[in-house]
Amino acid sequence: MGLGCCLLTGLLSGAVAGGCPPLAHISEHPYPSTAERGLLLGPVPAMNGLSVTELCCLFCCPPCPGRIAAKLAFLPPEPTYSLVPEPEPRPGGAGAAPSGTLRASTGTPGRWKLHLMERSDFQYSQRELDTVEVFLTKSSRGNRIACMYVRCVPGARYTVLFSHGNAVDLGQMSSFYIGLGTRINCNIFSYDYSGYGVSSGRPSEKNLYADIDAAWQALRTRYGISPDSIVLYGQSIGTVPTVDLASRYECAAVVLHSPLTSGMRVAFPDTKKTYCFDAFPNIEKVSKITSPVLIIHGTEDEVIDFSHGLALYERCPKAVEPLWVEGAGHNDIELYSQYLERLRRFISQELPSLRA
Repeated sequence: MGLGCCLLTGLLSGAVAGGCPPLAHISEHPYPSTAERGLLLGPVPAMNGLSVTELCCLFCCPPCPGRIAAKLAFLPPEPTYSLVPEPEPRPGGAGAAPSGTLRASTGTPGRWKLHLMERSDFQYSQRELDTVEVFLTKSSRGNRIACMYVRCVPGARYTVLFSHGNAVDLGQMSSFYIGLGTRINCNIFSYDYSGYGVSSGRPSEKNLYADIDAAWQALRTRYGISPDSIVLYGQSIGTVPTVDLASRYECAAVVLHSPLTSGMRVAFPDTKKTYCFDAFPNIEKVSKITSPVLIIHGTEDEVIDFSHGLALYERCPKAVEPLWVEGAGHNDIELYSQYLERLRRFISQELPSLRA
């Protein structure tokens, strides 16, 4: 790996982070207390102050995009859940099939039970946990992808396909999904990226795109949900696969929560051009999205600057009124009441009128 790649990865390691706090109770108050700001990540490393020598090294030895992506943006936590296989009934309902007959590939999914570990910090009871269905599917790159479907609202008009932040997995997010879906009257479908949770493989930019494709296909085929009933939601690094998928497929709507324009622009805020070695080029894809797009960003985001949200908003042809949360950082937007209010209005009022 060249010096330039090492330099950039060092700058961005941990920078493209994020993840909703695993809280059962999303705040209805306009401003969260200090105690509520339980961030999932540690301090963010400084990203500025490069010397002329370092800049010369970077641009004389252009880094490889895949290597940048693998090093700078992925911090998978130790898994907070496991999937326990459940025996499939034998034909005729007598007894159970041997465990060896369990299958976890697309088209013939096995049956699995979710086991949450203590560090998942689940906030609900067994009754709510019983609404969560888990299974495994396979990506086009051969990785086993863990998927979660949370039935929050019977007969919900929309299902949210949620691509989570960088330092969390499905176990940590399960409480948040239950709380969010219940409050915005949507069911929630999510998945773990390659190398996260019980998903196999390693995190990479190419795998991100293959992972969300697998999730999209599983949601459509397993549950029969049509694209016009799917809201794509990406948070932080999750905006990367979300923008990519939304630029290729039409859906009901798109939500970009604390999005980034590209990897280089996170490291070097004055970057105006998208270079061939840049990673996560959302800024080049967002103009291809034909569905309504809601962008949400905190004005005091310490990880991905607020300017990224603004730039994407200006490039997006179908953008609706954005939500700029005054005083919010990278990991606490959902603790402000404006967050739920804006999502509810977008999904329950604006989408029906846009489709009329």
